Amino acid sequence: MTHRINALQSAVSRPYPEAVIVSSKVSEYFGTNVFSRLVMREYLPEDVFRQLTEAIDKSGQIDPRIADQVASAMKAWAISKGASHYTHWFLPLNGATAEKHDAFFSPIEPNLTIEQFDGTQLVQQEPDASSFPSGGLRNTFEARGYSAWDPSSPAFIMDGTLCVPTIFIAYTGEALDFKTPLLKTMALIDEVAVDVCQLFDRNITKVYPTLGWEQEYFLVDESLYFARPDLVMTGRTLTGHIPARGQQLEDHYFGAIPHRVSAFMKEFEVEAWKLGIPVKTRHNEVAPNQFELAPVYEEVNIAIDHNQLIMVIMDKIARKHRFRVLFHEKPFEGVNGSGKHNNWSLATNTGKNLLSPGHTPKTNLLFLTFFINIIKAVNEHAALLRGAIASAGNDHRLGANEAPPAIISMFIGSQLTRVLGEIEKKVKDRKMTPDEKTELKLNIGKIPRIIIDNTDRNRTSPMAFTGNKFEFRAVGSAANCGPSMIVLNTILADQLKQFKAEVDRSMEKGVEKDEAIFRVLRKYIRESKNILFEGNGYSQEWVEEAARRGLPNLKSTPEALESYISKTTLELFGKNNIFTEKELHARYEIRLENYAKVLQIESRVLADLSGNHIIPAAIRYQNVLIENVKGLKDVLPESLFKEHSELQLHSILKISDHITQIRSMVSQMISERKKANQTEDMPACARAYCKQVKPLMEEIRYHIDKLEILVEDQLWPLPKYRELLFIK
Repeated sequence: MTHRINALQSAVSRPYPEAVIVSSKVSEYFGTNVFSRLVMREYLPEDVFRQLTEAIDKSGQIDPRIADQVASAMKAWAISKGASHYTHWFLPLNGATAEKHDAFFSPIEPNLTIEQFDGTQLVQQEPDASSFPSGGLRNTFEARGYSAWDPSSPAFIMDGTLCVPTIFIAYTGEALDFKTPLLKTMALIDEVAVDVCQLFDRNITKVYPTLGWEQEYFLVDESLYFARPDLVMTGRTLTGHIPARGQQLEDHYFGAIPHRVSAFMKEFEVEAWKLGIPVKTRHNEVAPNQFELAPVYEEVNIAIDHNQLIMVIMDKIARKHRFRVLFHEKPFEGVNGSGKHNNWSLATNTGKNLLSPGHTPKTNLLFLTFFINIIKAVNEHAALLRGAIASAGNDHRLGANEAPPAIISMFIGSQLTRVLGEIEKKVKDRKMTPDEKTELKLNIGKIPRIIIDNTDRNRTSPMAFTGNKFEFRAVGSAANCGPSMIVLNTILADQLKQFKAEVDRSMEKGVEKDEAIFRVLRKYIRESKNILFEGNGYSQEWVEEAARRGLPNLKSTPEALESYISKTTLELFGKNNIFTEKELHARYEIRLENYAKVLQIESRVLADLSGNHIIPAAIRYQNVLIENVKGLKDVLPESLFKEHSELQLHSILKISDHITQIRSMVSQMISERKKANQTEDMPACARAYCKQVKPLMEEIRYHIDKLEILVEDQLWPLPKYRELLFIK
């Protein structure tokens, strides 16, 4: 209890740093710590620069003969910026970033060194792979793994180290990261989507997915953070009674940003801009002490690198401002959780966004082709998309307080729903008349105005069309965007293959191209209606309606992850050369193991909180009440004693009941945890934690939260929600 009071006093009494502003014009320092094309042009010979950028633009192989020159240029630039070390920077399957720093200096004789960084060190390194999650791809004693340069994502300098973005693979060639399969899906999308685009526009020769992520997060005062063992160990509060005032007044959302928070935001934005991360938007989110930032859209591979990088930057700058950033999807019970909305679209070499309707029937038909194929792809693989965003943290968030439900559905708005209805109604199995074709194309030509002016948004939809992109809102705030983007890219590419094949078959039978396209689209609209939902995703009616439609409702991570090893998924990724069956099973095992370990840690922390913090505080207050009752009995006449001690006696009994329940359930939880830990089969272990351990944790929390409102405030050992959420 003293620790809590000290933490509260510290939180409100210390001076805090102001933001460090480099310049009022971001353009003067944006990307100064990035080995950008502008820097390449300055440091590389013209022919090397041309070969390198051409290879990057066309996703081609880098000529090994130029690697030494690129490495030499990188080294010279990095040293000029004060860098002394270099590292291969990659994204292993633990969800974090990884880096091993080596100094540039290299001894050449006694007492004489030079700075060295050659093409071999740039292109490939061999970090120890034994301690990263591999899902059985590697044994513990098999340490060898390779990181290989990804030239499409620019190198950058952070904290005096040249960071080279790389893929990470096992000695056997299997992917041990998120980037390797993502790059494969990008190449697949490019090949397949260009083939479809050629039906409409011969000038389109490259297609690539874009991503604009929206990062939600909470800030907690550092003093209060360290007074909560659950926040330190798990990133979320395992106990905590909902405060009288939470987010119900809706006064925090888009409100004035507190000065101390603003100083933190400004400083991490400066660091982000130096690294070429185009952060543009900041605002208060719905819950108290919840905030959001969002960048400009980028090519998906770079966007994911930047998202992982900015979480590292935010954590570092928050500590300087005596905050701690909480990226957990549900750090506080009863208020908004945090997501990472993935705004996904497709861009071309002609500068067109394929999900943005144009002003002519031809360009609108191109839009509708991709739009309808995406709907069809999500309808076919809804369970896999749910698996892509499954985690222990996200299970707490989905379906609560403005997060989308676990049921994957799509929202496209009433106007586009009518457009699809027109296509389905007008394009019969018979050949269209010229008048019907003209009328339909004219109706499609109205889409730009409709989308801009009248298409609404649905915050309860996991995947909503928002004008020129699909917003996949179900991704958790702590997640790497890679799994979601890998799935979306792959299922769309696979669907476009089917579409092109069907159109080609129809044209081979003599059907005119536009009519062949419309016929296939009409069939897809009819087959995909179940995935479209315009209503309230939180309602029980939708749960029942979704069940009638046959849509999966996978509420927990263990059942959602089964989609990763289904026959459909194995075939999807296998035939498109994204994952082997072994790699998919490995990811399934890794994510189940992560789920079990997260719950294992949480249950251990909860047992410690219960036995060493909560119960002693409750007993201490109970003893105060007992002494009070004894005193009353000594000084009051027997006729008055019962009346004046009734409240205390009731509280003593209630406290005893809650303590008894907590002790009993903690004992059961420990027993169930031990049983789960002894289960060698990982799916069975994860299910045991989900079905046996997690419900007991929720029951224990219920009784602890009841004690929080019974025990005297000065005796309660942990900072409360009203303190965590409202101290700036």
